[in-house]
Amino acid sequence: MFKILSIDGGGIRGIIPATILSEIEKRTQKPISSLFNLIAGTSTGGILALGMVKPDAHGLPAYTAEKGIDLYEKEGSRVFSRDIWHRIHALDNLADERYSAEGVESVLEDYFGDTRLKEAITDVIIPSYDIERRTAVFFKSRKAKSDPADDYPMKYVGRATSAAPTYFPPLKLNLGRSDDYYALVDGGVHSNDPAMCAYAEARAHYPNADDILLVSLGTGQVTLPFMYEQAKDWGLLGWAKPLVDIIFDAMLNTVDYELRQLLEAEGDNRRYYRFQARLEQGGELDNTDPLAIRNLKLVAEALISDNDKLLDGLCSQLVAK
Repeated sequence: MFKILSIDGGGIRGIIPATILSEIEKRTQKPISSLFNLIAGTSTGGILALGMVKPDAHGLPAYTAEKGIDLYEKEGSRVFSRDIWHRIHALDNLADERYSAEGVESVLEDYFGDTRLKEAITDVIIPSYDIERRTAVFFKSRKAKSDPADDYPMKYVGRATSAAPTYFPPLKLNLGRSDDYYALVDGGVHSNDPAMCAYAEARAHYPNADDILLVSLGTGQVTLPFMYEQAKDWGLLGWAKPLVDIIFDAMLNTVDYELRQLLEAEGDNRRYYRFQARLEQGGELDNTDPLAIRNLKLVAEALISDNDKLLDGLCSQLVAK
């Protein structure tokens, strides 16, 4: 069985899939990189995916999923940080991105250093979007291993997939084969749930992927509605921030529906798992307040508790030969 892991985008809410991944590692006593053949991740999910496949000096996983939780608890405020001068220059997000790139780039530098995509222990696919070419871009370790022109430092791949419009500036990434460049923003603008991208990649490029098990981890479905009476008078400025959240959330149910049809269970043998929590309040991508982060962890723990038997079944399938 060809096993795929997919992790949604969602900013600081990535602590939810990180907590689930930590639970899977505890139950299987194996690192995530050894349980899957292909890992896909968008935005914060892309950074998590890269963390799971980064090798240490001995070729073993450099980070556990537990370390992914630490990333949000200890580094979230550095990623989403801005000084008073940036706040003034940006007119509090009206004239510039909410955050400069310095915080996120410093964190990615600390976590990934000079490790390159071709070094990934397990194959990964990480989406981004080129705003000049107006096309999706997919960073693939499979291609990086065969063509140096497709090999980039993991820190740049993580930066590209997480450059959420209005939150962070785009990334200008020089191409390895010429003086040309990509102008990249968050992959969530087209694939906030990259599970279907991973499924297509497996079918097209992995000849042994004739029987697929796909595990998809969400970062929480925000249920707070945008009321008509407010939205009808928003205009351009009113729509700016809600529109990003709506775009990132809107495609999730569509991908879930498609994969449920494509990967129907065969008797008791499930082929598709989707773990997603409902967020009745909060859900901001950049709320790094300790209380907000604790609430997200509690949401993740409740999701694990509510799906205890389902997780046991999944872990049994993951460790099966």
